[in-house]
Amino acid sequence: MKLIIASNNSHKIREIKKILGEKFEQIVSLRESGIDHETVEDGETFLENARKKATEIAALAGVPALADDSGICVDALGGAPGIFSARFAGEHGNDEANNALLLKRLENEENRRAHYTCAIVLAYPDGTTVEAEAYFHGEITRSPRGERGFGYDPLFVPLGSSRTVAEYTDEEKNAISHRAKALEALVLKL
Repeated sequence: MKLIIASNNSHKIREIKKILGEKFEQIVSLRESGIDHETVEDGETFLENARKKATEIAALAGVPALADDSGICVDALGGAPGIFSARFAGEHGNDEANNALLLKRLENEENRRAHYTCAIVLAYPDGTTVEAEAYFHGEITRSPRGERGFGYDPLFVPLGSSRTVAEYTDEEKNAISHRAKALEALVLKL
């Protein structure tokens, strides 16, 4: 069965393909499928945004589509940046600016607890969906560390670890991340 990942984020696509590669005959991104569509993410939750993206793409393509919406939620900021994680500093996908703003907002905070949230939705062309959500708990460092990963990974230290996610190998990250956990939960529901 063919699956379209409702994203052009190369980092997410690589993670999803590594985790789901054996479950589908072919996994392609929006770009690889020839679909030029941008879903307006106007939901109030990660799950609402993921559901909207997946159902729009499945309807357009006529094949199953998988979408995720994920981000980091920081306790001291009342859960922010949350669903605005990718555009926290204004420009969508500017990881460096987002990380700098997060550190600035937390510079006088002792409570550095945070968690990643990932909502995953697999939508079929008939409108049915399979949904899962997972979390990845940890703390925010005081400065970035590591060269791998993307987003807030250079700032995020998982509970029980001394390394940031950006210091993990892809295999280590894919074994414990919010996206991996959400994908595992989704596969169990299939």
